[in-house]
Amino acid sequence: LALVTLISAFGSSFQYGYNVSVINSPSPYMKDFYNQTHFNRTGVPMDKSFQTLLWSLTVSMYPLGGFVGSLVVWPLVNSCGRKGTLLINNLFSIAAAILMGTSELSKTPGVIIFSRFIMGIYAGLASNVVPMFLGELSPKNLRGAIGVVPQLFITLGILVAQILGLHRILGNDEGWPVLLGLTGIPSLIQLLTLPFFPESPRYLLIQKGNEEQARQALQKLRGCDDVDYEIEEMRQEDLSEKEGGHFSVLSLCTFRALRWQLISIVAMMMGQQLSGINAVFYYADSIFQSAGVPENDVQYVTVSIGAINVVMTLLAVFIVESLGRRILLLAGFGLCCVSCAVLTLALSLQTTFLWMSYLSIVCVIVYIIGHAIGASPIPFVMITEMFLQSSRPAAFMVGGSVHWLSNFTVGFVFVYMEEGLGPYCFLIFCAICLTTIVYIFFIVPETKNKTFMEINRIMAKRNKVEIPEDE
Repeated sequence: LALVTLISAFGSSFQYGYNVSVINSPSPYMKDFYNQTHFNRTGVPMDKSFQTLLWSLTVSMYPLGGFVGSLVVWPLVNSCGRKGTLLINNLFSIAAAILMGTSELSKTPGVIIFSRFIMGIYAGLASNVVPMFLGELSPKNLRGAIGVVPQLFITLGILVAQILGLHRILGNDEGWPVLLGLTGIPSLIQLLTLPFFPESPRYLLIQKGNEEQARQALQKLRGCDDVDYEIEEMRQEDLSEKEGGHFSVLSLCTFRALRWQLISIVAMMMGQQLSGINAVFYYADSIFQSAGVPENDVQYVTVSIGAINVVMTLLAVFIVESLGRRILLLAGFGLCCVSCAVLTLALSLQTTFLWMSYLSIVCVIVYIIGHAIGASPIPFVMITEMFLQSSRPAAFMVGGSVHWLSNFTVGFVFVYMEEGLGPYCFLIFCAICLTTIVYIFFIVPETKNKTFMEINRIMAKRNKVEIPEDE
């Protein structure tokens, strides 16, 4: 169980985080490459507006590809299985890595933009399939902790990209193609090792009807022969869903018994991305410079923020089973809400009071801590736990699509928000965090240490649907 968790998270989730951050440091050199290739072809320098367009496409193709990847989660995991989908998905990453690594030789900026789109499809699939796969492999007493591991590896990927992207390492004129191409290595490792590990026992028993293979997979994952209790629990889940069949996205959206579960994941996924995590990272460099950090040293401060992100997500792995999901969600969004409000004040007054610049740095750190312990990792855990086997793939497809569309929206709109509102744009993020807190407090139940059927019964009361105990 530990090995398959690490291999799945390193081979997939790590890539997601790495590619979120990898183009930040070498961006000046990549823009020079765009300009140089255009000059070599046309004999005139690239127009500033056209260069901005190309760079915007380079950045935005990643979340757009993520949205496309989310749309194919449901058919792939139902036809190829969870493990099979992860293995197929590695081909996207390896192809994109080869294209990005050789982009300078091809002298074509379009190759990088296309590769970012392909990498986005990979990330869209990985961000949904890994939490689903690990959630179905895990015993109920470890499901939360193992469910946070993919987010831990996302933060590790961001940190590694920040470190390798330092100007002294690969974030320079010669090293940026290598920096982009390294993303294929974790996928290659996963492609070679994951076939030796079992498929999801729930997929094997409930969707494939193969109890013997499911039993063997469980025995391998649990390290013991006595797995009758979990097999029986899966049988009960299978029996309770026989009449409904497998849900499509349309049937999920119109099924009354899953109404509040669906609304909850949409609310949490929108809150996760629209709370402004990308905007805070975007603003971070200017905040550090205004506090007196030399421009050449900002990279190192950014790396330290990435390290804090990793440490706090690691803390969430250890405390999610003791404190529960609701507490971490409320505390995480609460810290983000307060820090956005104070950050607005600090940025507005930093020219009046010099010490406000240091308060801005504190706000950024507190915000990162809040997102790391609750807002980032827990929503994906909740999708796994709030849906049963027949509806889970469609739920991840909906949740993943909302996640990536919201990500794309913030990336596209924030520049205009920042130009129009300045530091007051963080008040919008503050309001979104507050709205999400209110929703979670009144609607989202605690799912710690409960079976999927027990959680289903809790939500059935909210949906005003009867589920007989014997069923």
